[in-house]
Amino acid sequence: MTLPKNIPSWAYAAAVVLTTVAYGSSYVVMKDALRHMPTSWFLALRFALAAVVLALLFRGRIARCLDPSHVVAGACVGVPEALGFLLQNLGLTGTTPGRNAFLTATYCVMVPFLAWAVERRRPGANNVAAALLCLAGVGLLSLGGTLGPRLGTGDLLTLVSALAFACNMVAVGRLGRAHDAVTLTFVMFVVSALVCLAWAVALEPVPAAAALTPAFWLEAVYITLLCTVFGLLVQNVAQAHLPSSEVALLLSFESVFATLFSVLFYGEAVTPSLLAGFALIFGSVLVSQFGAGRSQVLELEEEVRDGRL
Repeated sequence: MTLPKNIPSWAYAAAVVLTTVAYGSSYVVMKDALRHMPTSWFLALRFALAAVVLALLFRGRIARCLDPSHVVAGACVGVPEALGFLLQNLGLTGTTPGRNAFLTATYCVMVPFLAWAVERRRPGANNVAAALLCLAGVGLLSLGGTLGPRLGTGDLLTLVSALAFACNMVAVGRLGRAHDAVTLTFVMFVVSALVCLAWAVALEPVPAAAALTPAFWLEAVYITLLCTVFGLLVQNVAQAHLPSSEVALLLSFESVFATLFSVLFYGEAVTPSLLAGFALIFGSVLVSQFGAGRSQVLELEEEVRDGRL
């Protein structure tokens, strides 16, 4: 899977948005799957199956590239990825779904400043403005007036999960350009599966085999192939060619597609606040794409022109 070196940055951006369609659809599927298996066990299964699939598809490439450097880099991106999912779901038990979605989306504000500290790329005014527009848009999609001045334990756990997701994005942005994307993603899956499995063994009951129906396995395969193998691999490849702050904004389209699927399959009403939320998120991406910070993409394209992807 060696990619041509002249792929324009907009194609990587479009690929990230395409993955958010899969991510948005996952909420509908996960809603049913988690009735059969506790969250941490399901996450461990999801990442373990994804590692197996990736190993089968790219066994030669992974065998050639797997070395201590890839193991360390994969651990650096895998641990925050797993903790982000686990803490987000733990926080959900102590807050509303809307607050959980909104507070998770604060990663789009965190990423530019974490990237500044790690990558030495100072965020421009357009990066900050785009992040705030995006956050406002997600708020209109998710909250429905439920965010008050006090943050409970579930809210705080969700904020920590947002920080974990932000650390993952910055780590991928920092390490992805120096490592093979497929091998890095494989190690990330393995590490994430182990972290989730340790959490599951320590804190949650073992799922009953009788509850794992054929319908559950179909849902697990869908989540594994589309939302994990395809989605996270494409995301990791794209982050080697785009600034982390831009990827974070593009991933906010997940909330747009999750809302659209909710309208289609659960009869959620289309309201002015939903339309305004869509408009703000689209606006944030336009500000990011065509603002002064666009020079960051050109710099990255120059850096990876002779790279390995």
